[in-house]
Amino acid sequence: MSLALAAVVGALLFAGGYLAAGAGGGSCAAPTTAFQAFCEAYDKLKKEYVDQLDDTKLAEGAIQGMFQYGVQDPFSGYMPPQQYNQALGDLSGKFEGIGAEMALKNLDDPANLEACTELSDSCVLVVVTPIKGSPAEKAGIQAGDIVTAVDGTSVTGSTMADEIAKVRGKAGTDVKLSIKRDSETFDVTITRAEITLREVDSRMLHDGVGYIALHGFSESSPDQFHQELKSLIDDGARKIIFDLRGNPGGYIEAARKIASEFVDSGVVFTQESSGDDDTTWEALPGYGVATGRSIPLVVLVNNGSASASEIVSAALKELGRATIMGQHTFGKNTVQVWAPLENDGGVRITISRWFTPDHHSVHPDGVQPDIVVDVPKGTPPEQDLVLERAEQYLSRRAVGEGPGASAQPSAASSAAPSAGASGATSYDNSWLATATA
Repeated sequence: MSLALAAVVGALLFAGGYLAAGAGGGSCAAPTTAFQAFCEAYDKLKKEYVDQLDDTKLAEGAIQGMFQYGVQDPFSGYMPPQQYNQALGDLSGKFEGIGAEMALKNLDDPANLEACTELSDSCVLVVVTPIKGSPAEKAGIQAGDIVTAVDGTSVTGSTMADEIAKVRGKAGTDVKLSIKRDSETFDVTITRAEITLREVDSRMLHDGVGYIALHGFSESSPDQFHQELKSLIDDGARKIIFDLRGNPGGYIEAARKIASEFVDSGVVFTQESSGDDDTTWEALPGYGVATGRSIPLVVLVNNGSASASEIVSAALKELGRATIMGQHTFGKNTVQVWAPLENDGGVRITISRWFTPDHHSVHPDGVQPDIVVDVPKGTPPEQDLVLERAEQYLSRRAVGEGPGASAQPSAASSAAPSAGASGATSYDNSWLATATA
């Protein structure tokens, strides 16, 4: 079983039931008297329905219904086999596919992704970049390529999630992509392989400012983050911008390690389960490479920063290590355990809640930024106003100056409500806008 903090909304809101088919074909064994009506309904369907029924579909529908109507928790749910295995691959940091980061793009109005509910002539599936050394790169796939068909079937009318699932597949098998590049259209056949996700981007900016972005909290992300952050410090970074925007979360242990890159002591978060089963997660002493407070730190967040991203940003704020900038985060403070089922699908079940070092809950209003930076509607995607504001802020900060010296922070705690805070304002689209195939 996997302990994870992934915030999944919209398309991943599932439901469930209980089904135990007996040897008699139409028989059903009820675990309690409360399930007797369910068994009666199952028996009647099997005996009287006019068409042949598929037990697999009936079982999956029952499981989905149990979660949707019985549990009513958006973070607990059932995942069919393909989706469960894909999700586990994302959390592990490895998957089987072609190794290309793809995104949804509105050609008519780049700032309006909300209008792109399905792929069309104007809402296209575009390659952001092929992963270095991946089958996609070796096959000549380039940034900006538009995928118009997968294995000869047009993507029009489908969704990005559906097409990403088609492009992914067992290592060693082939997939054919129809590509539009400028005025040219052509087909490329690519042999899938096991891909290790690159969840960290980093680069040096101006005036000794190092930028590092983390896109997920998988099993492999702490090692990648550690290496990239160390390289920035070795290259002369004296101030750090840490970008958690759009990061939906992942493993608890990964969150602890990432926070420990910047603090070497103190409580990162506490985890509270039923009864008295509570756990305190503290920073790992001697683990991090930027724990010295002489290195000013700004953490960028938005409504798509969820779960593990909120653990880290709240901890760095309340421990006095960082200035938080951007918009309020998603607002998820629950922990899920993931478990496989006999049909190769799986379930996510909420087992506990987590709290910040000062024992605040981020639900439902999220981590509140010290410096709010709103991005006006219609701002071109290539113009990063939040990053620009972070650079300006750090340019006025002396090395060794503590966080918030010129931030004009709000009086609210990291979990306190703010006017108009709504938790998941724009998370759905930020989560669906990019994916790796």
